[in-house]
Amino acid sequence: MRVAIAQLTSTLDKDSNLQKAKEYISQAKNQGADFVLLPELYMAAAVPGSGVLPVEVAESLDGPFVSNLASIARENNINVVCGIFETKQDDEKRAYNTTVFISRMGEVKSAYRKTHLYDAFSYKESDSVAPGENNYQVTETEFGKIGLMVCYEVRFPEIARQFALQGADILFMPSGWVVGPMKEDHWETLIRARAIENTMFVCGANQVGNIFSGRSLIVDPMGVILSSAGEEEELIFADFDLNRLQRVRKKLPSVENRKAELYSIK
Repeated sequence: MRVAIAQLTSTLDKDSNLQKAKEYISQAKNQGADFVLLPELYMAAAVPGSGVLPVEVAESLDGPFVSNLASIARENNINVVCGIFETKQDDEKRAYNTTVFISRMGEVKSAYRKTHLYDAFSYKESDSVAPGENNYQVTETEFGKIGLMVCYEVRFPEIARQFALQGADILFMPSGWVVGPMKEDHWETLIRARAIENTMFVCGANQVGNIFSGRSLIVDPMGVILSSAGEEEELIFADFDLNRLQRVRKKLPSVENRKAELYSIK
């Protein structure tokens, strides 16, 4: 199984973003990828300083952006994961921060709405984004079980653990990790920690440019960095040996060794 991350800069021009996505998805396919992961918010860069709110660019899951992305996935026979802003019915001020997982057949297999919003480091995402209420459910694929989470949520180990308890093999995490003191260090440390403690592959696809730091990562179940990006737009790859999951879990059965009965708060 081969995974690609397209570390890209998003703009407010959805058509331009789609065209760039098409080019990178095609490159990923030509280099043998089975999955390509795009960043959080990639549909449109309605970010602080842009002067545009998420609700102003949001679309439904059957809107033109996802529909066109699904066509690109189908044309290239590749699975695509991408961050969008999704319309929230009856909310004129906020949209969902959603990650869509589109199969190689062009079907939306799952849509995960970010639950833990970035109300930190003097920013308040919840002013313009509505929290999702979806459960943390793995998606079955021909390559194994996939979990989806988004950016800031890597700081909450409970989320990744929910996927681990369902036997997730891979965690895909589209991100818009903002630059700042210690932030790049946190990014790498947290991704590696989620991989190690849950014995799973973890892929963090970050935006680059604007206010974002880049440094996308692909990490194996022992915390080994298989591939990483720098500060520019680029495509990175990693080949996953799914048998390695079983070998790691055999010698490091940390999820199996949990004593859940001891963890409840009295």
